[in-house]
Amino acid sequence: MIGKVGFIGLGTMGRHMAANLMKAGFQVVAYDTVPEAVQNVVTNGATHAKSVEEVGKLSDVVILMLPNTPDVQSVIYGAGGLQEHPPAQRLIIDMSTISPVAVRQISADLAGKQIAFIDAPVSGGPVGALNACLTIMAGGDSAAFEQARPVLLAMGTTVTHVGPSSAGQTLKLCNQLICGINIQAICEALALARASGIDLKLLREVLMAGSAGSWMLEKLGPSMIDGDTQAGFRIDLMLKDLRLVQELAFELAVPLPATSLVTTQYLDARVHNEGANGNQALFTVYDRMSNQASP
Repeated sequence: MIGKVGFIGLGTMGRHMAANLMKAGFQVVAYDTVPEAVQNVVTNGATHAKSVEEVGKLSDVVILMLPNTPDVQSVIYGAGGLQEHPPAQRLIIDMSTISPVAVRQISADLAGKQIAFIDAPVSGGPVGALNACLTIMAGGDSAAFEQARPVLLAMGTTVTHVGPSSAGQTLKLCNQLICGINIQAICEALALARASGIDLKLLREVLMAGSAGSWMLEKLGPSMIDGDTQAGFRIDLMLKDLRLVQELAFELAVPLPATSLVTTQYLDARVHNEGANGNQALFTVYDRMSNQASP
């Protein structure tokens, strides 16, 4: 039975996920390279680990929620890493969004040391993490998934085993592809309506009632209309995900023209020092293209 869950990566998403694990009755062993991030969950009852190695030694299973592929590789393979210091039940759950190719390699390397590795990226953003209603798509061995299921259910309402190692990451990249293009479509509709003199709040209200309604229009539309660029899920992170989408598409020889276009627009935002802004700030690219300011 899993009692202690190591949690490495306590950023915008991770800190809420760790809090929900504690609410579900798990003891959390927390680690992050940013001391302030750890302090938030330690104040609420988590144990503060001083290193990755200590997380492994004190935990039954370990969850990773890190920004990028090299971060996960460092925690697994680096000095004092989880490959050499696995948790007691020899199960690592990576909930980051990283390269499917890297996942397959990590999974194979850990399997050689009798350590199970589940790739279980999430959808739902900071709000989903806060409310423990994330959608979790998990790849890996079915027995390991069943072992991980109680832990995952503490953080999400839809928890699905989608296939072998890296299948979770592949589904997450498909999710991000749709999200990016959906945001782009909303930006274009808002730009066209604004140039036509249409009230954008009224536009959103009407569109939400019809077939153009979407999660992105519902959740991000108001911020786009109001010019609120505060970060939930940052432009830099979406750009990282779109890069991973295109790397996988290149490997599989699948043309993705719409993804290529929206990626260039996210790059435009980064060039204008907007990478730390939230996804909805893609609309500022359209401000520049149409020579108009947000309301």
